[in-house]
Amino acid sequence: MPGPALDVIQPAGACCAPLQREPLAAAEAEDLARTMKALADPARLRLLSIVAASEGQEACVCDLIDPLGLAQPTVSHHLRVLTEAGFLARSKRGTWAYYALVPGALDRIADVLRP
Repeated sequence: MPGPALDVIQPAGACCAPLQREPLAAAEAEDLARTMKALADPARLRLLSIVAASEGQEACVCDLIDPLGLAQPTVSHHLRVLTEAGFLARSKRGTWAYYALVPGALDRIADVLRP
């Protein structure tokens, strides 16, 4: 003997759950994609990690070459990309360049990825 019939309740005018926050606008998505593209390289992720792990979250370029096993011009290129994307700040001291994490630079990406 079949059980009692169940009423199916349809949501009013929507087939999906309502948005809980404002989604990215097209221009924001393009800007964020450019920024994230700067991170989409293993060497750049390692560089950020090394700088973040360094005392004061700052490192001399002379300390960033050997750990990556890349030539100095290649490391400098990756550091320039990260600096232009706003993740690192560069300062010159004598003949050496020092790179420091920009406070809050990774927060924007983290905020977009948080539910």
